[in-house]
Amino acid sequence: MNKNYYAILMAGGVGSRFWPVSTSEFPKQFHDMLGAGETLIQKTFSRLSKLIPVENILILTNEKYNDIVLEQLPMVEQNQVLLEPAMRNTAPCILYASLKIQKQNPDAVMVVAPSDHWIEDENAFAANLQQCFDFCSKENALMTLGIQPTFPNTGFGYIEYDKKDANPIKKVSQFREKPDYETAKSFLKSGNFLWNGGIFIWSVKSITEAFDKFQPQMNALFQKGLESYNSIEEKSFIEENYALSENVSIDYAVMENAKNVYVLPATFDWNDLGTWGSLHEKLDKDENNNAVVNATVLLKNSSSNIISTAKNKLVIIDGLEDFIIVDKDNVLLIYPKSKEQEIKGLVNNLNK
Repeated sequence: MNKNYYAILMAGGVGSRFWPVSTSEFPKQFHDMLGAGETLIQKTFSRLSKLIPVENILILTNEKYNDIVLEQLPMVEQNQVLLEPAMRNTAPCILYASLKIQKQNPDAVMVVAPSDHWIEDENAFAANLQQCFDFCSKENALMTLGIQPTFPNTGFGYIEYDKKDANPIKKVSQFREKPDYETAKSFLKSGNFLWNGGIFIWSVKSITEAFDKFQPQMNALFQKGLESYNSIEEKSFIEENYALSENVSIDYAVMENAKNVYVLPATFDWNDLGTWGSLHEKLDKDENNNAVVNATVLLKNSSSNIISTAKNKLVIIDGLEDFIIVDKDNVLLIYPKSKEQEIKGLVNNLNK
């Protein structure tokens, strides 16, 4: 294994669209959402460790999930778990992790990967990631793996590249915000748009230079702690200073400003598992398109539903179509799939 390869595994999200299974106390990345025998973070860690030394995989998460991470990933040492004392989106935590890695190994190349995505063809993923590592080892490049769109999705941002670019790795023209349906259809028709899956690859040199250029204030804040990184003083520095950083995504902070951005169209299948509907897509279905997790079901005149309960719970349904039915602890959710994006707001209102 190449000792210069590193990964930053992002595991701090709450996944509120998967409520009531995913909660702020126990978010979706720590659940076996597909009944596959492994939680999403375990599956992602295993996938990355095929190319990256286990000791070089850092997990970025909220401090309240520390014990869950260590329990689910027993091969990980405490010093590999980077704890965010405050929620500040993706840019600050990526900068923090990058400076730690740079101090340890200035020749490092790294991948930033969400912990809650589902990728079935792991060999294709490893081949794509190797291609990106090779490119970023030689070039001053900020790279992303773009996902081939399969339908006009309005829930993702898009990456546009030059149609005339015949290279396998393509220069990014621009990032596009989540579009409306008609715009998304035009993106698909154009053929030079990819979904932004939030998987990034770069050398530690390239990303730290980019932060210095585009986020000087944030960079100065985290550079102040450089002496303390990878030592016992690091924890107190982060606790005192982390919350002072701006709440901003890596896309806004760096990627949309930089000119040295490249994309590799991914050859693996991918699902961001962002909603109950996206989970329904990945699960096996019966002849009426119903997907079931753990439950024992008796269904009549019912189609295109997703049903998730505790193991072996008997669920009897008659006359429901396109619904989310989730029974978890003291909550029963019965909600139209067409309104699944509203679940996040529902949870926020309940928590007020």
